[in-house]
Amino acid sequence: MVDFDSVHAAPSSDLLTPDNAMMLFIDHQPQMFFGTGSGDRTAIINATVGLAKAARVFDVPVVLSTVAAESFSGPILPQLKAVFPDHEVVDRTSMNAWEDAALVEAVKATGRSKIVLSGLWTEVCLVLPALSALGQGYEVYVVSDASGGVSPLAHEHAVQRMTAAGAVPVTWIQVLLELQRDWARTETYLSVMEVVKEHAGAYGLGVVYAQTMINEHAAG
Repeated sequence: MVDFDSVHAAPSSDLLTPDNAMMLFIDHQPQMFFGTGSGDRTAIINATVGLAKAARVFDVPVVLSTVAAESFSGPILPQLKAVFPDHEVVDRTSMNAWEDAALVEAVKATGRSKIVLSGLWTEVCLVLPALSALGQGYEVYVVSDASGGVSPLAHEHAVQRMTAAGAVPVTWIQVLLELQRDWARTETYLSVMEVVKEHAGAYGLGVVYAQTMINEHAAG
């Protein structure tokens, strides 16, 4: 039942905001990309970098993590590291990032209760920390297009498993626009449009066209 007397113009507390969210990027590394077969790897890279730039635009805290970087998986995705050149990367031995004390302390230090999670592979390095964080009271938002598994089925079933446990599947552009949420927020409008033009495909081209052929404020 709707209590019409209490209905008013206000956002849901379920929405991601620059003040309640943090982003955790897990194992975007060469060896992990080599084994990814659930989708186009170039598209996953594009979505990952777009998501990272969304965090930078809104000053959302970020934790970067790798697994066995020196012995097996290789360095973190260079395009991702370039967005956060001064960030420390937490390297682990554990497949479950939530079993690494340094990583958990880094997440706790952000003081945020909503984790925007992405990484490789969905069925291992995302499922395990997602379930672990959910079990400790965090809200988890899985960025499915900035993540990938070894096969379409592995990715799909992993997302289903996380969703069943309470995680929320999202896409990178959804996160970007949810953080903006109002085109009247002029302090981030132009930066958001730049991310859109760089990473949002046809949507970005539409922004370029509108700003060129109509006027610079036509998009959005």
